Amino acid sequence: MRLLSFLTDVERAIRVEANADESAIWDSARIVNFKTGLARLTLTCREPDSGMPQGTVLVQHYALANGSFCIKASLNWQGCDTTLALSVYDTPVLNWKLEASRIATAWMAGPPAAGTTENSAEERVAAIG
Repeated sequence: MRLLSFLTDVERAIRVEANADESAIWDSARIVNFKTGLARLTLTCREPDSGMPQGTVLVQHYALANGSFCIKASLNWQGCDTTLALSVYDTPVLNWKLEASRIATAWMAGPPAAGTTENSAEERVAAIG
């Protein structure tokens, strides 16, 4: 999967989730650095009173030790310090469009409520052991 293609799929999925065409609701800007494996999509509302979310989707490409790769999407919303991170691991049965849709759905849902973020690694280890 190409980084820019995946980011485009995420943007399209966000617009589908909002029932919006290409020119409605948001102005979008994309920045991609293929050398570092980073891409960013910024969505800014054309009408500030629309009630639609604004913010960024930062996508980072990682090569894993087993030769496969992972894409990490960090979701940020304007006016909110909370960041939600979602990972997509390359597998033989992976459907990239579905993963883009999953990320779009999470972004449209807005930031998680305080106290409902994922547990840190230390909390998970403490709970197990």
